[in-house]
Amino acid sequence: MTTHVDTDDIQTTRSEKVLALVMTVFLLIGGIWAYDRLEIHHGYAEPVYTPAETAAIQDNENARQRLFAAQENVRHRRSALELSREAYRTAIEAHQPTAKLGARYRRDTDRFEAAQAEEQHARAEVDRTAPAARAAEERAAEAASTKSEHDNRNTFLLRLAFVLVALVVSFFVFSRLRRSRYLALASALIAAATILAFVMSVDYVTDYVSWRDVGPLVLSAAGAALTLLSFWGLQRYLAQRIPRRRVRKSECPFCGYPVRSAGTHCEGCGRDVVGECAKCSAPRRVGTAFCATCGSS
Repeated sequence: MTTHVDTDDIQTTRSEKVLALVMTVFLLIGGIWAYDRLEIHHGYAEPVYTPAETAAIQDNENARQRLFAAQENVRHRRSALELSREAYRTAIEAHQPTAKLGARYRRDTDRFEAAQAEEQHARAEVDRTAPAARAAEERAAEAASTKSEHDNRNTFLLRLAFVLVALVVSFFVFSRLRRSRYLALASALIAAATILAFVMSVDYVTDYVSWRDVGPLVLSAAGAALTLLSFWGLQRYLAQRIPRRRVRKSECPFCGYPVRSAGTHCEGCGRDVVGECAKCSAPRRVGTAFCATCGSS
């Protein structure tokens, strides 16, 4: 002999709601951890150069270093030339011997001109090697950016699949457990999956890359569709549950108007509230699960 337990009127207690909230928090901790672990790479992808590109970049760097050294030498020679020129001019104005100072001035002038020529040569070398180095850097940077975008796209798709699976599983579990005492825990699963979907939407909603722009829209559409499906199932469930609850309260199963025990019709909508049992033909309240006379369903 089996005992039928009707869970239509089972109410969720405050303790169960608290436990459901705690379950939501722990599910979120695990869900966010898994969401974060789905990132394919961390940080910026380093550019990778071919041997020829490395040589071109090194040549340009060496040329820049020579140019810097030449510029420093020009500044040094200019300073020495200015000092020797002032000393030579002062000696001339003072009518002092100028042979050594003149030779020093001419020597510093020759050194300054040589330093200027060396600077021009170094600058020309930088200009010559710069295009190849710039092309190598741009090519490597574009390749690194492409790889980074590829990794980011795969990360997005993995996270989107993870969130959608979490939503589908949560709504499936909710539909399976909606008539059990574990309804609160199923609701916690839905809440955690919904919050996780919101986290992903916030994470990607401001992204400017075209392939991600539709991500929040897809997530929103999928969540809305699952919610509508769940709402439709809930309405079907309530359509079966509400009449039984009204019958237990001595109300019309159709409109909820109070039904007098002697009446066979509802005074609110006029429908029959008492019919015949299909098995024993005894009077039977419309909406009851079993016949009070023969016990048939």
